[in-house]
Amino acid sequence: MAVDRDHVLRSAAALLTRRATSTMDEVARAAGISRATLHRHFAGRDALVRALETLGIEECEAALDAARLDEGPAGDAVRRLVRAIEPAAGLLAFLYSENQLFEGERQNAGWTRIDQRIADLFRRGQRSGEFRIDLTPVWLTEALYGLLASGAWAVTEGRVAANDFTHMIVELLLGGATRREES
Repeated sequence: MAVDRDHVLRSAAALLTRRATSTMDEVARAAGISRATLHRHFAGRDALVRALETLGIEECEAALDAARLDEGPAGDAVRRLVRAIEPAAGLLAFLYSENQLFEGERQNAGWTRIDQRIADLFRRGQRSGEFRIDLTPVWLTEALYGLLASGAWAVTEGRVAANDFTHMIVELLLGGATRREES
């Protein structure tokens, strides 16, 4: 019987999103395969996390494309982005906490592409006068990542309703990022 790698990755992502310290045995059980089969596909936890990173980058880039970041007001593009990325938010929350992904020279160039696209959106909003200029696009990008991760964890833990995810994140981020007239 052939093992569906995508199914294994998505099962691992779903489990690790809920319990980041899950063992490879638990990942194998969640995917409905033996530990030996899991190890044939992923030599260990590091290899699994790297494969999840690739999946996360693919999901983020698809969400960025779907959000049409260059269309309309930047605030509307942020709303579309959060809505588009919501299905991958749990995986991103897990990856956000995986320090091994952001250490040393092995950092995946995909994150740099994603960072740049999101920072460009915030930069566009600053140029149009929508967003504050005293908050750097890099900081706004990091704030968005933090809110996405926090929102995903809160939904996973049942502390907030899944239906409120996009609204909570967008309103908090844009409430702080939106440029206001000086008094």
